[in-house]
Amino acid sequence: MRGLVTLFLCIALTAVSTPSHAARTDNVYLDDYATAEAWQQDPATGMWHRSFNTLPSDTNGYRFEPLCLEDKSHQSAPCLEQRDRCTESEGPRLVQWYTGLLGTERSSWMPLGGPVCIYSEDPVDVLEEIAARIQHQLEQRPVVAGTVLIQPSEHTLRGAHTNIYAAAQEQTFDLNMLGQDVVIRVEPVGYTWTYGDGQSFGPVADPGGPVPQERWGEQTATSHVYQDTGDYGIVLTTTFKGYYSVNGGQEIPIPNTADFSSAPVAISVWRSVVNNYADNCLDNPEGAGC
Repeated sequence: MRGLVTLFLCIALTAVSTPSHAARTDNVYLDDYATAEAWQQDPATGMWHRSFNTLPSDTNGYRFEPLCLEDKSHQSAPCLEQRDRCTESEGPRLVQWYTGLLGTERSSWMPLGGPVCIYSEDPVDVLEEIAARIQHQLEQRPVVAGTVLIQPSEHTLRGAHTNIYAAAQEQTFDLNMLGQDVVIRVEPVGYTWTYGDGQSFGPVADPGGPVPQERWGEQTATSHVYQDTGDYGIVLTTTFKGYYSVNGGQEIPIPNTADFSSAPVAISVWRSVVNNYADNCLDNPEGAGC
């Protein structure tokens, strides 16, 4: 009962003045998705009922609570001092994020870091809007797809295993969305090679790696065999998983991955020729093949 009263109190403090029959929404930011828990009052009975509008999620959830509210709750000196530091834009609001296992009592969730500044009259609206736009922002970042590496490089033999592997790095990008400082971080999680001969491999989590020169031609986890001679272009497509944070707050996973492709890397495939000679080079150093 205490948790329910606390929830109503939180909603009442953060919501704009609302008619008694209107829905009230307590927003939660989950590990992969934003979720809305709507409390709807039945006009006939006056009873409140909770309904969910929820996308698939992971087992962990996130929520936030406004601090330094106008009714003097949380109006301690440290709280006010924190709020006074929110000077980067108009309409500052101080919030505290919490996380915990979904399905457990949310009042028991643990805080994530310290208070975070939100520059909006309604922090729920701006965070929801950022969450809705973040996938597009990820796809528009100048993410470096990765590098195609080849052993032996530039030239290989028809019918031999060519060790083709990838190198990709974690990257971060700073941007401003709706007046908020947002950081997007991406990390490579999958690799796909298109070999230029009509064949491809991936996506796989293993980027492969180099082998000693004496092992060139051996099969590796990411090697490829060209069946015909010629010049080909190898393209690496790297799949990145993204995460974002707002105003230095906790990092939230972006629901979907994004793919970025490299420019083609040229490789020439040659054929090998084997000739047999009758001469013994020790006896006839000038013989054919010596």
